[in-house]
Amino acid sequence: MAERNKVTVKIAGNEYVLCGNESPEYIQRIALMVDRKLRDITRKNHLLSTSMASVLTAVNMADELVKAKDAYNKSEFELKELKKKVQELREDVYRYKQENEKLKEIQSQLQIELTKRETELKEVRKTLSTLTDAKP
Repeated sequence: MAERNKVTVKIAGNEYVLCGNESPEYIQRIALMVDRKLRDITRKNHLLSTSMASVLTAVNMADELVKAKDAYNKSEFELKELKKKVQELREDVYRYKQENEKLKEIQSQLQIELTKRETELKEVRKTLSTLTDAKP
């Protein structure tokens, strides 16, 4: 089991002891984010009490979290669709390669057939020429 870390942090001028399985640096980073958000909200509206500013901070951060999760889910869906499309394209490529191989075989057979026919045609022309030259 991961070791629980206790970290003293300062948020809105008050010290808090936070416990968690994450590293002390991570816990400090999170506390700093909350402190900055809280300061930003109190700077924009000096009339808010610390508790009201804290609630607004929590609401804003929850909003960011929900939007981030929505964006993540959308990205996951898009990634799944793209993977599906890539698989379809790979199957198409495989199918086209197979088809190309068959067409190459047909082309090769047709080339052989053409060569035979050209040879036959030459012989017929040669025979015809011989017969034409032999006429008095």
